[in-house]
Amino acid sequence: MFCISKIRLLVYISCIATLLLSACTIESRGIPVKDFADTSGVVTPAERLAQQKEAEEILKMSQVTENKVFTQRHGVPEYIIGPGDVLTINYWIPYTITAARTEEGFKQNTYTVVVRQEGKISYLFGDDIPVAGHTVNEVREILTEQLRKYIRNPRIEVIMKEYKSKTALLFGQINVLSTGTSGPGKYPLMGKTTILDFIVSAGGPISGKDSGLLGISPGNADLRSVEIIRKGKRHVVNLYNAMFRADLSQNIIIDDGDIVTVPELPFYGERIYVFGEVNKQGIYRLKDAPDLLAAMAQAGSYTLIAIRSDVKIIREYKERGGKPIILSANLDQILKQGDLAQNIKLKDGDLIYVPRRAIGDINEFLANTTPLLQYLYTTAQVRDAWFVNPGNLRY
Repeated sequence: MFCISKIRLLVYISCIATLLLSACTIESRGIPVKDFADTSGVVTPAERLAQQKEAEEILKMSQVTENKVFTQRHGVPEYIIGPGDVLTINYWIPYTITAARTEEGFKQNTYTVVVRQEGKISYLFGDDIPVAGHTVNEVREILTEQLRKYIRNPRIEVIMKEYKSKTALLFGQINVLSTGTSGPGKYPLMGKTTILDFIVSAGGPISGKDSGLLGISPGNADLRSVEIIRKGKRHVVNLYNAMFRADLSQNIIIDDGDIVTVPELPFYGERIYVFGEVNKQGIYRLKDAPDLLAAMAQAGSYTLIAIRSDVKIIREYKERGGKPIILSANLDQILKQGDLAQNIKLKDGDLIYVPRRAIGDINEFLANTTPLLQYLYTTAQVRDAWFVNPGNLRY
């Protein structure tokens, strides 16, 4: 029998296990936060050059005046017709009405034609007329010129009825609406279309209510990391910049054949963990606990038996092959001496551990904790079952 609170506590504690197990070769007491040089944001010259080239390429993709979908005529973007598109041709023929008097009038005639695979159309006044690669206005001019062979002052109109020749794929966290076509799928492109317009027209990104744990619902869209694949190359754009900072360089123009993926926010979002001798152990949002003091406040402060002079911050970097860095902070120096240099800024995934006794050797501490960690890994199966389908557990 399990209660939800116990299961969640096991989830929290198991996160410690993942980080602590890989710390076998780190410093025996941890790095004092005053001496710690954070190199996580340091970019090498090669990485900086690659980032600059990618930013320039994305900027060009947002400023194009033509691509496979549209071209610009007299400063106005116009759709480029292609095979599979359906056109409506309206033309008017003069005729005479005889009633009490004779008047001249025009009779409207309408044809619907499909652009064939070779890019041509046929209708009453012409066969095999090439239209692929032209705009609607250009096709109207072509047909008007041909119609002059039969009519003195032809009146003709060409309208796009169905857009079928250019498409893009959309995957990921997109709303499925109760009406109309929406959700992930294949969508026709009908002219100059930005990636924001493309996503919104398909139903918009999923943005549900807070889950209650961290203010983030599973399945919510992450607009900071929208992926677009074009000609086999992957690009990532931050649409929050386009939406809230007026940074239109990120709002790229969609082209025929593009694949757009709106990823899912991680269930836990940006978070930190606080454990040990605190009043409220658990997971907290990074935005609510941006530094050590704020994290302690979120956790209801330390207990009476806490060793405040030896608080550990466990931080994992991918560039270290999954091996964490362990930092040591002295809460007493912050609270009693005002030493704010100890109040380290936290990062996503940081784990704060407040011990009940000083940790002399971290490797020894890990060795003594291994049996407990094995037990925690076994309970991880219960944790996964609860998150996937809470109905599987009785409590």
